[in-house]
Amino acid sequence: MGSWKDEILSSSGEAPGPAIDVSTLVLAANRTKRPDILSGFHKYRGGWDIANKHYWASVGFTGAAAFILAILWFISFGLALAVHYCCGCKININGNGSSWSLRICLLLLIVFTSAAAIGCILLSVGQVEFHGETLDTLNYVVNQSEYTVQTLRNVTEYLSLAKTVSVAQIFLPSDVEADIDRLNVDLNTAADTLEETTDDNSSKIREVFNAVRSALITIAAVMLLISILGLADLHELLQCSAVYLWPSTCDTHLVTLLCFSAISDTCMAMSEWVENPHAETALSNILPCVDQRTTNQTLFKSKQVINDIANMVNGFVGSVANSNPPPQASSSYYNQSGPLIPALCYPYDSQLQDRTCSAQELSMENASLVWQNYTCTVSANGLCSSVGRLTPNMYTELVAAVNVSYALEHYAPPLLNLQNCNFVRDTFRNITSSYCPPLEHYLRLVNAGLALISVGVMLSLALWILYANRPQREEVFAKLSSRLRGSCSGKRSDNNITSASTTPGHGA
Repeated sequence: MGSWKDEILSSSGEAPGPAIDVSTLVLAANRTKRPDILSGFHKYRGGWDIANKHYWASVGFTGAAAFILAILWFISFGLALAVHYCCGCKININGNGSSWSLRICLLLLIVFTSAAAIGCILLSVGQVEFHGETLDTLNYVVNQSEYTVQTLRNVTEYLSLAKTVSVAQIFLPSDVEADIDRLNVDLNTAADTLEETTDDNSSKIREVFNAVRSALITIAAVMLLISILGLADLHELLQCSAVYLWPSTCDTHLVTLLCFSAISDTCMAMSEWVENPHAETALSNILPCVDQRTTNQTLFKSKQVINDIANMVNGFVGSVANSNPPPQASSSYYNQSGPLIPALCYPYDSQLQDRTCSAQELSMENASLVWQNYTCTVSANGLCSSVGRLTPNMYTELVAAVNVSYALEHYAPPLLNLQNCNFVRDTFRNITSSYCPPLEHYLRLVNAGLALISVGVMLSLALWILYANRPQREEVFAKLSSRLRGSCSGKRSDNNITSASTTPGHGA
């Protein structure tokens, strides 16, 4: 996890937060108050912060027990095996109760092996569910970020289209177009920063959890194989390998403990931030808010452009379409006639506050349909040959202008959620309520599986050494044959003595 932590540290300055009304909040302060290895085991008081190396040092302290146990096991059991094989020191099981001792030893070996196998099953199931839930959480955060980025880009696109809107060669004022250009730069910067921050951090987090998953799968497979082969009488080969693999199990247990602590800290930090959404915190490294200055300018400029477009449309309708010029007025005469076209509604007043359209005004939603009733048929010389006050080209230009205004009117209000960090708050609230409990549950399942594997394999190793020193079949057969030879020779000597005493003598 070191390289991932370094990359987070190097990119932590890119994430923007709210620009105004900002206060500093230490997240999960009580939970993260742990000994900091890097600062001489003093208490860490910086709260949750994945960009702080001291935070990760305090998280690492939660797995110190597993790490120390692995080191002690590696040293002590390695020395014991070295003495066992080099010095010839053996623990022999013999005597009258040796058969019962061997049976008990074998029974316990089966029990511990079964415990290790159950631990492997729990580990396999837990890591699959945990990995899937982690990916779902990451995908949810990425989707929320992509929705926000798309909203910003949509506003940028429609603001750019507004610059091209023209009604009878009437365009937006030049100062408004210059403001749109400057605002688009800020919007693109905000969208790019949000997209890059989310993508970079999600990819780094994904790499870490993929590595953890691979380690868990490897440990589960190898330890299950060793436990099963341990019952197949391959003790001499397995003892040395298990001595070196068991610390790896402890180290993997250490990594899962770190993940459990970090995830629990993150869930608590998100829960606290939801209650203080405007506070400046380290959560901007995961999903940053959008700069309030940019959102304020975007909302202001969008409303201004909408009113300017409505002003362009109403100016054309009032001065050209609804006029009745003589045929000599070539610039504004195209034989328009019929009922007057209603004015287009201004969605905002002079203070850019929402206003209600009157009954005589056209709304943005139905303006294009109403204008169709005022469109005439054009002759070859470009004049209306039927009743109407709009030519098809004029109708097309008016509809294009209204469509841009309608899009801005509907895409600009969601910026309020970005301005108030509502989208971040909703995201973190859903994560803490829907994603954090399953993540913590599956991590507990993984930890339980690793604990069973560690204990089962450790005790099985001790029993393997005892059981490996039982009398082997060749030794038993040698003892039985020697006893049989001894008994047979004893019988022959007794028979010789008996025959010597009963046979009559010969000779002198």
